[in-house]
Amino acid sequence: MAILEHTGATSATIARHIADALRAAIAARGQASLAVSGGKSPIPLFEVLRDEDLDWSKVSIVLVDERIVPRDHEASNTALVARHLLQGKAAAARFCLFFRELAPVFNADVLDALVRDATDRIADLPWPLDVAVLGMGEDGHTASLFPGAPGYARAIASDDRLAWVVPEQAPVPAPHARLTFTLHALLEARELVLSIAGDNKLAVYHQAAAKANPALPVSLVLNQTRTPVSVWIG
Repeated sequence: MAILEHTGATSATIARHIADALRAAIAARGQASLAVSGGKSPIPLFEVLRDEDLDWSKVSIVLVDERIVPRDHEASNTALVARHLLQGKAAAARFCLFFRELAPVFNADVLDALVRDATDRIADLPWPLDVAVLGMGEDGHTASLFPGAPGYARAIASDDRLAWVVPEQAPVPAPHARLTFTLHALLEARELVLSIAGDNKLAVYHQAAAKANPALPVSLVLNQTRTPVSVWIG
């Protein structure tokens, strides 16, 4: 297991850790890549990280997953990152979007085209990703790897480098389809960063860290020896 736990974590300590990794990547390779999660939980982290002193013009940022909604939609992770991370010093970073503006009609053909577009776009990123910042739901999902979702089995099994972005849908009724990195795409990162806050999530984390269990997708991230996982418990 490649877990390094940090207790008493704050947004400032996590941001400093991520910034140090990005600075080291720039010093070693002339560029850095950062994948981030959406939702409300990482907003405080974003608003600290964006003021870290590093050469943001050499940093590429991408989401680990995104809802298939217009960029100005309230559920858009793209809009959230633009609003809370790509500000101040971090405004100089390159933001790799999963897809262009959406067509007015959404159907299976459009979804296939979005997947192809996202696959082409992420191919231009500096791989492997230097840092991928993950969240975790109380159901144990991470990115858009949902237990019981229609595409879940493929998303955790595929190691096809040409299919690192796949469509997904939350198993409970949800208004938006999603695009997500596969498990193997996440494990390509040089380091994974997982932030845990709250007693309920902490209990799920301890259960997931004990053993790999497909019913808890985050356990597949935690119970592997390929990629270091920094777990920050606040």
